[in-house]
Amino acid sequence: MQKRALSIQDISCVGRCSLTVALPIVSAAGIETAILPTAVLSTHTGGFTGYTFRDLTEDIEPIAAHWKSLNLRFDALYTGYLGSHEQLALVADMFDAFGGQDTLILVDPAMADLGKLYPAFDTSFALGMRDLCARADIIVPNITEACFMLEQDYPGEDYDQVFIEQTLRALAALGPKRAVLTGVSFEAGRLGAAAYDANSNEMMYYFTERIPKNYHGTGDVYASALLGALLNGADTYAAIRIACEFTLGAVRRSYVAQSESHLGVDFEHELPELIRMIQEL
Repeated sequence: MQKRALSIQDISCVGRCSLTVALPIVSAAGIETAILPTAVLSTHTGGFTGYTFRDLTEDIEPIAAHWKSLNLRFDALYTGYLGSHEQLALVADMFDAFGGQDTLILVDPAMADLGKLYPAFDTSFALGMRDLCARADIIVPNITEACFMLEQDYPGEDYDQVFIEQTLRALAALGPKRAVLTGVSFEAGRLGAAAYDANSNEMMYYFTERIPKNYHGTGDVYASALLGALLNGADTYAAIRIACEFTLGAVRRSYVAQSESHLGVDFEHELPELIRMIQEL
């Protein structure tokens, strides 16, 4: 039977992030993908000005109640950017209502990068996100987000393997069985992810070529590909490998085309490669 995932995050109509990334990527992995939009923006907020914003917080509870009346079930719950403490609480309620022993909960705590929280957030929000991550099965922060949740100093590029592994263990100690750190690099020209499985006490790494340009939305691309791989039976290492390779391919296409970074990455042309990697599992 085909699996069904629910992605809970905003719709930024232009800019290739959040739901406009999650829906096509998870769907391409063969997963029926339901969505719960938390807000609608004309564009994302990074690199654009004058964007429109409509908060959909008030719609979350009625939508959830309708789904409960239909006895809908989900094989995975996947959250990305959430805009307020109220949304964090409502999503926690969604985990109670639709989670279960056979439901994978993946939280991408999208709230910070490069040592700084996004403008809409403060440290109390980061701690609220930490509480939500404690309820997940797997979390996918970048190093900045991990540091804010763990209340530790952001190291910039000055870290080593000991720091990464201590951070991963601390993240897993919050509650999730598995933690994945994105944007990890130990040498020039290489970039990837590190993961820790608390059940097996196993550390995993996967690195690819580092493209010398940053693009908006790559975390969303990565998390969506990771979820698609996991729901197709990939183990943690295979899933981080597939997500890294898929994200690299999308970034490389955009870099070669000299695309503007705020428009996101060309993941669309890379979807056949994602499908191929998943089919080979």
